[in-house]
Amino acid sequence: MNSGKLIIFSAPSGAGKSTLIQHVLQQGFNLEFSISATSRQPRGKETHGKEYYFLSADEFRDKIAHDEFLEFEEVYHGCFYGTLKCEVERIRETGKNVIFDVDVVGGLNIKKQYGDDALSIFIAPPSMEVLEQRLRGRATDSQEKIAERIGKAEYEMTFAPRFDKIIINDNLKKAQSEVEQLIRDFLSK
Repeated sequence: MNSGKLIIFSAPSGAGKSTLIQHVLQQGFNLEFSISATSRQPRGKETHGKEYYFLSADEFRDKIAHDEFLEFEEVYHGCFYGTLKCEVERIRETGKNVIFDVDVVGGLNIKKQYGDDALSIFIAPPSMEVLEQRLRGRATDSQEKIAERIGKAEYEMTFAPRFDKIIINDNLKKAQSEVEQLIRDFLSK
């Protein structure tokens, strides 16, 4: 059986990555979303194996020690996020293509490991000003949190040139069709 290909999405918070991923998943590209593992507690109605694989910090460290992650990050002390190798292989073995929503460093690590079998896409905001307006428009974060996200976004933007493609999300319909075309071309290779 032919192993599926990998499509990696990375972006600063507020660039519209999740919206674009949801759109792409509905386009019949035979995609399955790679569920990340985390050591944080479930929020709201989140369930194990749907939004995330919820692990204790000790279980997470054990899997790191046994080289079970493609990529992982300790976001803050004891709070880990990562992509399990077995999750990616499970999807690929069914012949489906894998779609990822990961931070920039994780995205580049996955690309490095899979080479031409992976397409890395960086979703960029039209400007930092627009990004700030979007984050403020969400009205979910404090001023400090917004400032922190903007600082992180400026840092993440420095990684954009290392991705296969950069899509500037200034017009959602245009970004959707650009992403669709990119994926169509990549999967037909």
